[in-house]
Amino acid sequence: MTRLRRLRRESLGFAIGSACFAVGALPGYLDLVGPVADNATYFAGSLFFTAAAFIQLRLSGRWRGGAWRSATDWDDWWSAAIQFIGTLCFNVSTGAALWPHLTTEQARHHVWRPDAVGSICFLVSSALAVLATTHRERLWDPEARTWWATWLNMLGSIAFAVSAVAAFVVPSSGEVLNVEAVNAGTFAGALCFLAAALLTRPPRREIEPDAAAPGTATVG
Repeated sequence: MTRLRRLRRESLGFAIGSACFAVGALPGYLDLVGPVADNATYFAGSLFFTAAAFIQLRLSGRWRGGAWRSATDWDDWWSAAIQFIGTLCFNVSTGAALWPHLTTEQARHHVWRPDAVGSICFLVSSALAVLATTHRERLWDPEARTWWATWLNMLGSIAFAVSAVAAFVVPSSGEVLNVEAVNAGTFAGALCFLAAALLTRPPRREIEPDAAAPGTATVG
């Protein structure tokens, strides 16, 4: 498989995963399909996230000879690695949510906690991606497509973090702290990730092997 094809699959995986999270958080979707199908939508999206993140990790600069001496490749690799860990946490949280009749304690440990860790991973990954971008471009460069994608991913990670905080399960009541903020943060973050994935999707025509920087397609 060529590098171009892998890059396209990476972007497509992030786009589909983001779309699943956006649909799952849509107002009225839960009432329309029920909690099982809604949670399954999130779980499916998390699997696409993980598949895309794994491709990005394999394409990241540290796998190339001499990349250890490059600050850009160093930041790209750590961004991809931490993001991949975050997607695995979302696999756990969305997968656990599929189980019916979870107790409050089980929901906090198996749903909220890995979701919070995954959101932290996405924030750290996004910060490293921004740092990697500054090695290649200016911190403020609206003319660059990768600049937009990197900052959209940062905004998406912040929105996911807000959602994770709002999703805390209150021990005394067993209720989520703020359902509206959970859905709003998830929906806004997913749209940011979707836009970033579409921006970094390479064209079908052949491109130079290193033309697309690995860290710029990150979701997190």
